[in-house]
Parts: sequence; C-alpha cells; structure tokens
Amino acid sequence: NGLATVTIPPCDETRDNGDAPSRPVSVVVCTRERPEHLRSALASLTLLDHPDLEIIVVDNAPATDATARVVDECDDPRVRLVTEPTPGLSAARNTGLLAASHEIVAFTDDDVVVDQRWITGLLAGFARADDVACVCGLVPSGELRTPAQAYFDWRVSWADNIVARRYSLLDPPDDVPLFPYQVGIYGTGANFAVDRDRIVRLGGFDEALGAGTTTMGGEDLDIFLRVLQAGYSLVSEPAAIVWHRHRSDNEALLSQARGYGAGLGAVLTKIAFDSAHRRLAFSVLRKRFRAVSRASAAYGGVCRPPDHVIVDISASVGRVEVFSVLRGPLALARGRRAGRQATPLHAAHNRSADDSGAIR
Repeated sequence: NGLATVTIPPCDETRDNGDAPSRPVSVVVCTRERPEHLRSALASLTLLDHPDLEIIVVDNAPATDATARVVDECDDPRVRLVTEPTPGLSAARNTGLLAASHEIVAFTDDDVVVDQRWITGLLAGFARADDVACVCGLVPSGELRTPAQAYFDWRVSWADNIVARRYSLLDPPDDVPLFPYQVGIYGTGANFAVDRDRIVRLGGFDEALGAGTTTMGGEDLDIFLRVLQAGYSLVSEPAAIVWHRHRSDNEALLSQARGYGAGLGAVLTKIAFDSAHRRLAFSVLRKRFRAVSRASAAYGGVCRPPDHVIVDISASVGRVEVFSVLRGPLALARGRRAGRQATPLHAAHNRSADDSGAIR
C-alpha cells in the first residue's frame, strides 16, 4: 500500500518527568513577514503542557506590522514581541537569546507545529549530563502534499534519530566517521535548545550565517560544532518533536538547496581558517580515511533519489546544493566585510559577567 514502518525503541527512564526535573524555559521564534505561518506555530506553542514558559517572537527586519498583529491576536500573557532591525536569522536568534528570562532557551521556526510535550523532551536531553549545552530534537514532516515535499523528506535526515544519543569530543562515536564534522546528524535549527549562559560565553550565533544573509544558511551547523569544540556535550533527543512544513513547490525547493549548500560552504570555510579545527580535521581524516572516503562517495547520492520519489527537478536540486557549496567562501567574506561578527555576544558577556562568570 506504499506505507513504510519503523520500529520505535521502548521509552527509556529519562522520559519520566521525575527523572527530568521541570525547569523554566524560554521559547524563541524568529520570523519575518510570514503571519499565517506564525499564527499556526503560536497556536501549537500556546498548547504546550510546560508549566513555566515564555514565548518570545523576534520580528526580524520587519517591513510591516503583520507580525505584531499576530502576536496581539494571540492574547496570551506568555507571548511577547521583540524587534531586531538587522536582517538575518543569527542576529534575530542572538536578540532572542539576550531577551530570554530563563537559562534554557528553545529555538524553533515559524513554519512548524510543536508536539505538546516538546519542552519535556528537550529537558530530558539536558538531564542526561551536566555538561550538555545543546539538545536537538526530532523534526518529521508535517505534510507531504507535493512531490517537492516528498523529495525534501527523503533528502534530509531530521527524523532519522529515533534513539537518544549524547555526543562529546571526549567520547567520539565509532559509527560517525567524520565526527564532529558530520554535523547534519545532530539536528536542525527548527528544533533545538541551548544553555543560555554557555552559548553567550561562546559569543552567540555567527551573524554572517543563516537565512537573510549572503550565506543563506549554516548558522545551526556552526553553533552545534562550536558547542562540541568548546568541550560541551550535545544531545540528540527524539522525545522532543516538532513537525515541519517543507517547501511545497520546486522553485522554493531550489532556493532552499542553494541556501543549504552556501551555508555549508561557509561553515567549511570557517573550519579551514581555524587552526584548532584544522588540526582536529586532519586527525579525523588520518585516523578514519577509509570510512571518510565511503561517506564522501555516498554524498554523491544527493542527485539520485529512490524510484518512489518523483520530482521532475530532483537531479537539479542535488546539483544546485553541491555547487552552491562553492559559493560559501565568497558569501562568508562578503558578510565579514559588511561587519557581521562571528562572536557578537562576547561583548554582552563581558559587560554582564559577574565575579563568578554567570550571565545576568
């Protein structure tokens, strides 16, 4: 009948609310001129079962008052609006991070519907170890109405991690040959949470990366990698579920492929120009050359979807993404020349740090 099934592992003890203590959480949704998407996302966020929650909507470089009107319509005291005039997802996320009242800050997009127990799942990830600075959740497809959405659902791996895992440089996984640089396995920017103080200490999100900048993407991959490089742990937690509405038409799919490719190219450029990253990358290549070669060969499959995925531009999408990687270095350089900083929140950390180093 065309349906596929997968065996879901039994629920483990960390899903129990008694093992994952309830903590206050700030949710940040960054948006720009997409009121209908935002209205749907807020409707699901206000139904979350978490008792201590604030929802911050960051209106990024607004051209109209459409976002403000949606927030007003929401009429929920937990929801508040913050404006960030500088265009770009990273700038918006940094604004949300600084505006957050709570230590745990969860990020999602405006084109999602969140599971009612989303926050419970994220907190279960933080409860797995004291050094966890980031938790990434599961992002299955919210709808599959069009061939473009079916292709995207096949292409990305946001819903493959059905077993919780903790990643750390101190314990590199044997089954991830490019670790820690195989960043796509951790999660995506549509569903993750961070320890606010630790991310501010890292300088926040790189303002030259992400949607709304010349690089068009990569800010989530960059922060995941920086978390690991700093010695913190990152947890992939499938109990935290957000349903994503993929691009529904071919042109939007191609645009997204360009953004993913250019963003990845920009992140790879940062790695190449960072001496600590270079040493670690060469060490990975030297120790796991054969596994890395197999992974590189498998990447060619982006142009060849399986037979059941019928998209008339599928080969074009794969090629566009691969060739867009080559745009990454120039796009990153243009962002830097425009004054977009790699660690813009270091100044905020230095201003706000007390004698113990805590951010408040």
